[in-house]
Amino acid sequence: MNKVITLVALLLLSGGLPSVWADTPYSANDAVLEQAFRAQRSDLQIEGEGSVIKILPDDNHGSRHQRFILRLQSGQTLLIAHNIDLAPKIENLRVGETVSFYGEYEWSEKGGTVHWTHRDPGRRHIDGWLKVAGRVYQ
Repeated sequence: MNKVITLVALLLLSGGLPSVWADTPYSANDAVLEQAFRAQRSDLQIEGEGSVIKILPDDNHGSRHQRFILRLQSGQTLLIAHNIDLAPKIENLRVGETVSFYGEYEWSEKGGTVHWTHRDPGRRHIDGWLKVAGRVYQ
């Protein structure tokens, strides 16, 4: 059985957003990520948006990944690990830019990582993407 749980399935299983999230000043996706972080959950398919706060060097060991850190509206940080062997690299990415994402969340002490932000050539995983300034990277 696939461990990936879509946001829709999570919301349906939980009966919708808990009332404690109803008054949050940020998006439902941020609230789901915040809850996943607190519960140390992984393998969660999620969509969201954040502002680039740090651009890290590409990881060139094994599959190459473009890496950068986003801050969500909630304040949570996420490492984005975008496979640039399977998808185009975001050229000229800058601190302060807004990046939308759809990928798989993995828990970490620093806020978590989102990966699988590309198409799966083997068609065994849900396709993900990144979007910057209206352009989709997949």
